[in-house]
Amino acid sequence: MHVIALSLNYRKASVEEREKVAFKDEEVIPALHRLREQKSVLEAVLLSTCNRTEVYVVSDQVHTGKYYSQMFLADWFGLDLASVKRITDIKVGDEAVEHLYRVASGLESMVLGETQILGQIREAFFTAQNEHTTGTIFNKLFKEAITVAKRGHSETDISKNAISISYAAVELAKKIFSRVGDSRVLVIGAGEMAEQSLLNLTSNGIRNVTVVNRSEEKAEHLAGRFNGKSASIDSLEQELAGADIVISSTAARNYVITEELVSEAMAGRKGKPLIMMDIALPRDIDPTVGGMDNVYMYNVDDLQGLVDANLSTRQEEAAKIEGMIAESMDKFTEWVNMLGVVPVIQALRSKALSIHEETFQSVERKMPDMTDRERTVISKHMKSIINQMLKDPIIYTKEISGDRKASAKLEEIEQLFGIEEEVDAIRQQEKEKQHQKRLARKQELALD
Repeated sequence: MHVIALSLNYRKASVEEREKVAFKDEEVIPALHRLREQKSVLEAVLLSTCNRTEVYVVSDQVHTGKYYSQMFLADWFGLDLASVKRITDIKVGDEAVEHLYRVASGLESMVLGETQILGQIREAFFTAQNEHTTGTIFNKLFKEAITVAKRGHSETDISKNAISISYAAVELAKKIFSRVGDSRVLVIGAGEMAEQSLLNLTSNGIRNVTVVNRSEEKAEHLAGRFNGKSASIDSLEQELAGADIVISSTAARNYVITEELVSEAMAGRKGKPLIMMDIALPRDIDPTVGGMDNVYMYNVDDLQGLVDANLSTRQEEAAKIEGMIAESMDKFTEWVNMLGVVPVIQALRSKALSIHEETFQSVERKMPDMTDRERTVISKHMKSIINQMLKDPIIYTKEISGDRKASAKLEEIEQLFGIEEEVDAIRQQEKEKQHQKRLARKQELALD
C-alpha cells in the first residue's frame, strides 16, 4: 500500500490556476466518491481551501494511483492531463506522509504557522470518514497528523499572534495608513475569512467596519459580533464610495466587484485612494480594477511578502515542530509495518504480475506476428483484468489489520493464494531494511 499526495498550491500554481481546480463545498462529497472509485484507489481524502487543493489517496500501486488521481482532477475540472501535471506536486510514501503533517501544522502555508489550515484538515478528514472513503491507514494517519499539529501550536510559540491571509491584509493596511484605527473598512462576505478579518481589524483598534453579504441576516449577525454595521449587497456602490479599505472574501464563482462598479464609486471620491484586498478564491474583484487611478489592489499572492515580521522566530519554532513530525512519522511507519497486511498485499501484487508476465509470454509464443500496438493492447487489458480481480481482495486484506483474528485470516489468505513463501521473503527483507535504518540512525547520532 502506498500513500500518495497531490498538492496544487500557491508555490507552483497561480491564482488563476488555483481558481480552476477549487472544489465548491457541495462538490466535495460527490468528488470524494468519484475519486474513491478510481482504479487502485483504496482510501481518499480531499482538501480544498483558498490557497490549495489537496488529494490524498491510499493506493495498491504507485504509478496507477498517481495516474488515476491526476486523471480524476483533469476530468472533474475539464482540464487536460498535461495541465494538471504541470501545476501539481506529487509525493509518495514517506514524503506524502510528511507533506500531510506539514500542511496540517501550517508549515506549508503562505503564512508560516497559521492555524486556520488545521481546522480545514480536520473537517476534510471527518467528511471523508463520514462518507466511508477512509480506512485503516488514513484513519490512523490523519488523526496522528492532527494531534501533532495541535501539539505544535500549543507547545511552541509558532501560533502566538497567529496569522492568516486575513491577518496579512490587516497588516498591509497598517503599513499604508499611519492611523489605521480611523479608517473606514468594508468587509464583503460573512464566512470564516471575513470573520478572521474582523477579528484582526478590531484587535488592531479599527472600529468603523461595515459587513456586506448577499444574506443580509448573516451580514447583520457577523457585524453585530464585532460592534460593526451591516449593509445590503444592493448598496455596494455606495459603501465602496465611503470606504478606505475593502477586504473581500466571498464564495462567489463570479466577480462581486466589477470595473464598472468601482469606476462609479470612485467618481464621488475626489481622488481619495481606495485600498482593495481580494482574499477570495475564486477572486471577487475584477483584476482590471487594479489599473484604475487611486485604486491599490492586492490578491492572495501579493500578500506573500508582506506578512510575518517575526519570520525568523517562527522558523525557529517550525524546526521544533519538524522534530515532532519526524518522531510521529517513525511511529506511524512502525505501526504500518506491524499491521502485517503490507507483506501480504505486496505478495499478492507480485504474484499477479508474475502470472501476467508468464501468460503474456505464452501469448507471444503462440502469436509471434503481433504488432507492437496489439502487444500493448493485450498487455494493458490483461493488467486491467488482474487489477479488477485483486482490488476487492486487497481492500479486504488491508482492513483485516483491525480484526482480533487478523493473524489467522492473513494465514488463510496466504494459503488461498499460495503466497506463503513470497510473504516470508518480503517480511525478511523488511526486517533487514529496518535494521539498516537503525544502524544508519546510530551513526548519525554518533556524528552529532
